[in-house]
This record gives sequence, structure tokens and C-alpha cells, in this order.
Amino acid sequence: MNWLDTIKWDAQGLVPAIAQEKSTGDVLMFAYMNREALQKTAELKRAVYFSRSRGKLWYKGEESGHVQAVHDIRLDCDGDVILLTVTQAGHDPSIACHTGRHSCFFNQLQESNGQNQWISVEPILKNPDSIYK
Repeated sequence: MNWLDTIKWDAQGLVPAIAQEKSTGDVLMFAYMNREALQKTAELKRAVYFSRSRGKLWYKGEESGHVQAVHDIRLDCDGDVILLTVTQAGHDPSIACHTGRHSCFFNQLQESNGQNQWISVEPILKNPDSIYK
């Protein structure tokens, strides 16, 4: 059986993928992959995702230069989530988020005056306007 056939693809032919930084263990981002994206990721050892909004393959860093070198590809116990161990290139410290932050998970739920609210807890490392021209 082809290794791609063991994955539980959703109705749109996609599987969720999490990118985790090798050196720190930080969860950098979440995206989707289709069969072609995952196949290319395995072949190139570079993260390739499927952009649902654009309806096409998205080579991470193709516009920003923030490429993800892939060291390890894992499949969860249910066969429906991919975990990539990556080195995020293009900036030091690394930028994975289109907002110019290290991680896409920069909003933290905090309580203030008895109310929960999302607070940005990571700085913008580079202005997105200078990343995406």
C-alpha cells in the first residue's frame, strides 16, 4: 500500500498539518496539505501546503523567503493529522506567521476585569508590509 493511502483525508482531500520548530519545540503554524503537497514535502524536504483560499499548492516561503526545511514527518495515531518538524529560515529569530511573528499562535486567552479576551503576547519581528511586496 502507498504510504499516502494510509492517511485519512477529509472530504476535500485535505489533512491538517502542524509545523513545529526543531530547535525550540515551538508550534509555529497550522495549515492543510493535499496528497500532492505532502508528496512534494517528502520529496523536497521543504514544507509545501495547500492554500484553501487560493486553491493551489503553497510552497512555504515562496513570497516571504521564510522557508521551512523539513526534518521529520509524522502521522498521528488516528491517521488524520500530520506533524512536521522544521527549521524555519529567512529571519533570525525565525518568522513563520504572515503577521511577521515567530508563531501563528501569538494570541493568548487572558482574564481581565472578569472577562476573557485575546491578548497578543508575541512581538512583530518584521513588518508584514516589508515581507510581502
